[in-house]
Amino acid sequence: MIKTKTNTRDRILELLKKEASLSVVALTERLAITHMAVRKHLAILENDGLITSTEIKQPMGRPLQVYSLTEKGEHIFPKNYEGITVEFLRDIQEIHGEESIQLLFEKRENRLTQEYKNRMNEKTASEKIEEIVKIQNEKGYMASASKLDDSTFELIEYNCPIYSVAQEFKTACRCETEMFKNVLETEHVRRVSCKTEGDHHCKFKLKFE
Repeated sequence: MIKTKTNTRDRILELLKKEASLSVVALTERLAITHMAVRKHLAILENDGLITSTEIKQPMGRPLQVYSLTEKGEHIFPKNYEGITVEFLRDIQEIHGEESIQLLFEKRENRLTQEYKNRMNEKTASEKIEEIVKIQNEKGYMASASKLDDSTFELIEYNCPIYSVAQEFKTACRCETEMFKNVLETEHVRRVSCKTEGDHHCKFKLKFE
């Protein structure tokens, strides 16, 4: 992640970030290299403290060994707090009360809504989703989207740049959902999973009518 050129170990870390956990066989298939090469890279990453392995019992045969990111591994991905910190928000909450926190996030929501809308122009639904993914990736969310049917899309954010903030101040997640509704001009935006609730990724279902 630090290097400009992506190497095999960077790709392994990115795959584990997106998939949460993978076996050697799965990594071999994704990377199109040998088992031995994959294991060599995994050993280095594990030695560096970036990944860890666990065994999953199978109905038959030997347990399956899978790999996932450690806390240290998670920290190599973007964490852009956009000028706000948990400590600062706690101070504001203590001095001015809970309402002040809500007002701050609503102000941020309004600012982002305008920023995103400026890039929507007269785009179609598909084009709007593509632009949302582009913006989110610019902000470090590692986002991707897929079309489920003619009017429904799924948006996944594999990384949360403001995770520490959102974990303590849940209104951040609610404001993001509302922002998507306003930007995409649809009330049918539903967050179906959230990292702050223990899920691996933040996932949204978006429907246009």
